[in-house]
Amino acid sequence: MNERLCYFNGRFLPEHEAKISIFDSALQVGDMAFEVTRTCNGRPFRLRDHLDRLWNSLAALRIEPGVSKEELESITHDVLKHNRPTEPADVDWTILHDVSRGPASAFRSHFSAEEIRPTVIVACYPLAEKMASLAATYETGIDLVVPEQRSLPHELLSAGIKCRSRVHYQLANLQAEAKRHGATAILLDPDGFITEGTTGNVFFVREGKLLTPTTRNILPGVTRRTVLELAAALGLTAQEADITLDVAIEAEEAFVTSTSIGIIHARTLEGRPMGDGAIGPIARRLRDALTAEVGLDFAAQAAAYAARLC
Repeated sequence: MNERLCYFNGRFLPEHEAKISIFDSALQVGDMAFEVTRTCNGRPFRLRDHLDRLWNSLAALRIEPGVSKEELESITHDVLKHNRPTEPADVDWTILHDVSRGPASAFRSHFSAEEIRPTVIVACYPLAEKMASLAATYETGIDLVVPEQRSLPHELLSAGIKCRSRVHYQLANLQAEAKRHGATAILLDPDGFITEGTTGNVFFVREGKLLTPTTRNILPGVTRRTVLELAAALGLTAQEADITLDVAIEAEEAFVTSTSIGIIHARTLEGRPMGDGAIGPIARRLRDALTAEVGLDFAAQAAAYAARLC
């Protein structure tokens, strides 16, 4: 098969040739905005919504990318077009956008004028292995745990900036793994309210009402918004709220959402069963509605990839 290509600073290159400088601000200070979306049956899921959020992050970081949103959208489709022939036709893709301000200011005197420009990368990676690894969880559910690491409060760093400075998420993941093998971390803010998982947003169902944390200290996910729209269309009562761990533990259902995975329910929270451990009726309705919305059954796709790769 042909080698995958990515877009790197104005050129389409083989992935192994795309290298950023050791003096890039992304490496020096984690000064890089990013977005991750995926294709569903080959079509990017809400690409413009993800690019809108990327532009918000870039504005907050005061990075001028040197390309327009429309140009980056077109580039994204070109990257996918280049790479589709490298995988079987039914393989969907993760799409990654990464933008830094280029060489960090302390080192700019060592670069030519042409090199002092933002670093702009668009890449894609086949989803088969990731989805295959999650196949069982669509049936069994995941285990949620609360690590010692807290979310960063909005006053210190805007939760709306999606950037590569994510060491607190990494620490939370390590702590969650030490607490329970294979568990998914969900974080509390300094006031003790649940915020988000390290890879997605969280929802709870209590007394038939859908609850999700407020946007004060979270990155509002594109799929989170989609789920809230679907809930409204289904006539479900949904509320953004400050949710304590005590309230969450008493919920009948819990689930995590992200663009890559869709909806995966939680079977336990801090070791306590959520309902009977199976996907609950509201999570099931929302998962079915999401399947209809995007034209893709995430669970079925994961199972198909797992069967192929085993």
